[in-house]
Amino acid sequence: MTKYLLTVDYNGGDVDTPMTEWEPQEIKAHMDYYRALNDELTKSGELVELHALTGPELAKIVVSDGATAPVVTDGPFAEFKEMLAGYELVDVESQERAIEIAAKLSAVPGPGGVPLRQPIGVRRVMDASDSLD
Repeated sequence: MTKYLLTVDYNGGDVDTPMTEWEPQEIKAHMDYYRALNDELTKSGELVELHALTGPELAKIVVSDGATAPVVTDGPFAEFKEMLAGYELVDVESQERAIEIAAKLSAVPGPGGVPLRQPIGVRRVMDASDSLD
């Protein structure tokens, strides 16, 4: 089995309308879809961990040279659509399976029940075989 990190950012895919402007039943359908998919992945033993992150308005960027006090910049940031909104760590048999799960995440419903087609990042987690030794 190989672990993959599936990342979700604030890019809404085919939908520009922020979730704060969706109807309550649309938000419920969106969240119910995620719950059902996560239940499926938990039952199959493929879901290792998942987390949603706080919004970009609470984000901080830290830069340090290791010798002086760090410089901390508070959000929100202009490029917030590219900021990480959440992730799922899955342990699957193949990259193809990771992509299949990412496709399901991408198809989460938005306003009117239309799939968002939200971009999902798929990255393999490095393991001992990736060592430079």
